[in-house]
Amino acid sequence: MVVQSMPDASPSKWHLGHTSWFFETFLLPRLAGYRVFDPAFAYLFNSYYEAVGPRQPRPERGLLTRPPLHEVLAYRAHVDAHMERLIPDLAEPDLALLDLGLAHEEQHQELLLMDVLHLFSRSPLAPAYDPRWQEPEGDRPGRFVSLPGGLVELGHDGDGFAFDNEGPRHTTYLQPFQICDRLVTNGDWQAFIDDGGYQRPDLWLADGWARVQAEGWRAPLYWQRQGDGWQELGLGGLRPLAPDAPVRHISYYEACAYALWAEARLPSEAEWEVAARSGMLGQVEDSAWQWTASAYAPYPGFRPSAGAVGEYNGKFMVSQMVLRGGASITPAGHARVSYRNFFYPHQRWMFAGLRLARDPAGTQQEAGPDTSFAEDVRAGLGAPDKSLPPKYFYDATGSELFEAICRTREYYPTRMETALLEAIAGELSSVIPRGAALVEFGSGASLKTRLLLDAAPQVGVYLPIDISESALRKATAMLEAAYPRLRVLPQVGDFGHLPHLPAAVASRPRVAFFPGSTLGNFSPPEALRFLRSVRRYLGRDSRLILGLDMQKDVASLEAAYDDGDGITAQFNKNLLTRINRELGGTFDLDAFQHLARWNPQAQCMEMFLVSQRDQVVNAAGQRFHFAAGERLHTECSHKYSLEGIADMAAQSGWRLARHWLSPAPQVGMFVLESG
Repeated sequence: MVVQSMPDASPSKWHLGHTSWFFETFLLPRLAGYRVFDPAFAYLFNSYYEAVGPRQPRPERGLLTRPPLHEVLAYRAHVDAHMERLIPDLAEPDLALLDLGLAHEEQHQELLLMDVLHLFSRSPLAPAYDPRWQEPEGDRPGRFVSLPGGLVELGHDGDGFAFDNEGPRHTTYLQPFQICDRLVTNGDWQAFIDDGGYQRPDLWLADGWARVQAEGWRAPLYWQRQGDGWQELGLGGLRPLAPDAPVRHISYYEACAYALWAEARLPSEAEWEVAARSGMLGQVEDSAWQWTASAYAPYPGFRPSAGAVGEYNGKFMVSQMVLRGGASITPAGHARVSYRNFFYPHQRWMFAGLRLARDPAGTQQEAGPDTSFAEDVRAGLGAPDKSLPPKYFYDATGSELFEAICRTREYYPTRMETALLEAIAGELSSVIPRGAALVEFGSGASLKTRLLLDAAPQVGVYLPIDISESALRKATAMLEAAYPRLRVLPQVGDFGHLPHLPAAVASRPRVAFFPGSTLGNFSPPEALRFLRSVRRYLGRDSRLILGLDMQKDVASLEAAYDDGDGITAQFNKNLLTRINRELGGTFDLDAFQHLARWNPQAQCMEMFLVSQRDQVVNAAGQRFHFAAGERLHTECSHKYSLEGIADMAAQSGWRLARHWLSPAPQVGMFVLESG
C-alpha cells in the first residue's frame, strides 16, 4: 500500500489519506469545535489544489513510508465519525459539496484498482488482486447503427449530481453518422496486430508513432505473448486472452490507429452522447471507457465552480482527450451519459477501449429506420448462428397477429396479467402521483393501459411509444375518445432507442408502464442496458411498473408459444414476409417451419424458423445460405424468479419497491423506483 509504480499512479495508502483529506478540508470546518487530525496531513494528502497550499510532489508519493497504515486508517475513521455528525445539519450549497466529495471518492475507488493493477504488472510473479475477479465479456459482434444527426442537445440535464464540466447544456449540430453498438474486441485487436498494425507508420498520428518507437509498443498495455497466443494480466491475474471481451488499456494514439485500419473513425463526444441517450448502444458504462475524437475543452458558457474546488476540472482543459461511458471497475451508479472523463493521449493504464464510428456512405435519407432494418438483417443472417431482433415482428400485420395470439387459449401471459391488473389497479394507482406523465413502451393497442387509466384518473399526460404507426394511431383515437381530458402524445419509434422526453412530460412526475413481459425478449445484458436507459430517460424520483412472466412448468410454456391454431407460427413467419416486402427478400415461407422450445440453461422460451431444405435466399441486397435443418433464431422470452428480478433491478440502478403475483400460471407486476 506504500509502493508507487509510476508518477501517474499513487500508493493505495495515499488514496485513503487523500479522500479523507478532501472531507476534512472542504466540509469539516463547518462542524463547530472540529480539530484537524494532524496538521501535517494538509501537506501530505493535498493533490493539486493550489489555493489550499503546497503539497507532496506527485511522483514522490511512494516515498511516504510515514504515517504508517494504521495511522491513515485512524485518520479515515476520525473523518468518518465527524462527517456523520455534520451531514444531518448540512444545507445548500454544502450538500452539493458533499455530493462532489462522494463522487470524488468514487473516482478514487476506480483509481485504486487502476494503480494496483499497474503495480502488479511490474512484478514478474503477475500477482492477482482477486483470483475470483470477473472480467467483462462480449455477447455478440457489433453492428453499426445509423442516426440522422441534426440539431441536438448535449450536457447534463440538471437532474441529479454532475461535475461542473458536464455543463452547461447546449445545442450543437451533427451530420448523419453511424456508430457501432458494441466495443472493439480483443479478437479484433489481435487481427490488427497480425496485420502489422504496430509496424505501419501510415496508420499513426505523428506523436503516436514516436511513442510506438520510443516505448516499443506492440500490443495493449497488459498483453503478454505466450507461445503463438496471448495472455492478459487483469485484476484476476494472468489469464488467456478472451477474444470476445472488449479490448482495454489502449492509448488514444492506438485507438486512432486501429480506427483508421478498420476504415472507420472515433466518434465525437457529441455523437457518442446522442447515441447513448437513444439506448442504441451496448457496453456503455460497464466494460471500458471509450476514447472519443474530442479534445477536452469547455462547453459554451462554462464557468468553473467558485473557490478551491473550481480547480477540480476546469484547469485541466488542455492537451487531453475525452473518454465517455464507464468501465468494469467504475462504481455502480457513478457513470452518466453526460460524464466527461479525460486523459492524455499517450496514457494506457486506465481501463480504456473504443467503439467505432463512420460517416454514412450516401445521403441523409440512408440513415433512417429502413437502413437499420437492412443492416440488422444482413448482420443477423450473415452470422454463424443466424438470428434477427424480435422488434421487427411488429409491422401492422405482426401487431394484429400478436393481438390474436393473446386471445388463444394456450397463451396465458396476457390473460393472467390482465386479471392481475384488474385485481391490483387500485393499489397501483397509489404509486402514480397527481398530474403524472405515464410513459408506455411498446404500447400496441393500449388495452391494459385502460385498466390503469381507469384506476388512476390523476394521470395528466399519456405518452405511448410503439414501433407500429397504425397500431399507435388506432390506440390514440380510442384513448382520446374514452378519456377526453387526458392529453395523449403518441410517439412512433423503437422503445429501445429512447429520445429526449417531451417538455410536457419532463416537467411532471414520471411513471413508466412496461407490461406483457416484453423485457423477457431481451438477453440478460440487453435487459440491464434497457433498464438503465429507462432510468436515464425518466430521471430521478421516477417509477417503472413492470410486468414479467414467472418461471413455471415446461408444458405450459411450450404450449403458449406453439398454439394449436398455428397463429404463433404465422406471427413468426410474418417476419420473413416483411423482409420479402421491404428488403427485396426471396424467402419461401413453406420452406421454413416454426419451432418453440424451452432452454433450461438460459431460463427462456426460444422461437426459431427452421430451414426444411438446403437453400439460398436473397435479402437486403445479399445472398444467404441455409442448410437443411439450420435454425434462424427469432425470439427469446426469459422467465423470472423473484430473487432474479430484485437482483436485476439493483444492477440497473432501480429498487424493487412492491410486487404482486397472480395465481398459476404465475405472472407478476413489479414497481421499481429510481433514486
